[in-house]
Amino acid sequence: MSIRILDDVAQSFGAQARGALEQVGASSIFFWRLVRASPGLIPRHHVFTEQLMRIGVMSLPLIILISVFVGLITVWQAKYFFQDMIPFSILGTAVSKAILTDIGPVLTALVITGRIGAMLAAELGTMRVTEQMDALVVLSLDPYLYLLAPRVLSGFIMMPVLGIFASFLAIVSAQILATLALDVSPAMFYNGVRYLFDIQDVLVMLTKTLVFGGMMALAGCYHGFFTYGGAVGVGRATNRAVVAASVGILVSNLIVAMLML
Repeated sequence: MSIRILDDVAQSFGAQARGALEQVGASSIFFWRLVRASPGLIPRHHVFTEQLMRIGVMSLPLIILISVFVGLITVWQAKYFFQDMIPFSILGTAVSKAILTDIGPVLTALVITGRIGAMLAAELGTMRVTEQMDALVVLSLDPYLYLLAPRVLSGFIMMPVLGIFASFLAIVSAQILATLALDVSPAMFYNGVRYLFDIQDVLVMLTKTLVFGGMMALAGCYHGFFTYGGAVGVGRATNRAVVAASVGILVSNLIVAMLML
């Protein structure tokens, strides 16, 4: 009986490992086809510009809301950790480094994944199950060029832009709360930001948001493009895209931090 249980566990583990390797291989081929199709966007810049607007500009209201609360909760948590042991003169240092290197990029990416990653998967999945992609192939139009490459490239480009905007707004909102609630003057706060400022923190933030944006767009496009099973399949693809992008963001956050910090 115990041997049979071990065999079942081994078979299950093997099936999961094989499935994971197949997923990695399929994703790599998918990404390579996107890279090959990307130069064709140059004469079709209007398709690319539309996706920049959808992914970047239309996400600004959500980014503003999230950034404000990221700054507020960061400075309040710093106040709790400092208590009476550390002077508030370095509050700006702690808050800015936390926002730039970790809290800002990660929370921004997770929230944008819930909006953009799900939207991409649902949109492309609906096009797949309603045979619109097959119609493109019949018309000799490459879906990788017209549908996928603009979305993925826009994710790579716009997430760092959103990350810069979100980090700036979070630091400003943190300063406002520190001034109103903790009696930390703006000069003291921003002197703390400047005190241990390192351009490496900005590079880490840009690298993380670049990776996060690519993962979000790739997960949404990949699972949406390979959707099957009608309306139920669209729901499953959307769920898989958000889960895959969220896990990838958390894992890559650790990897980038270990390599750059």
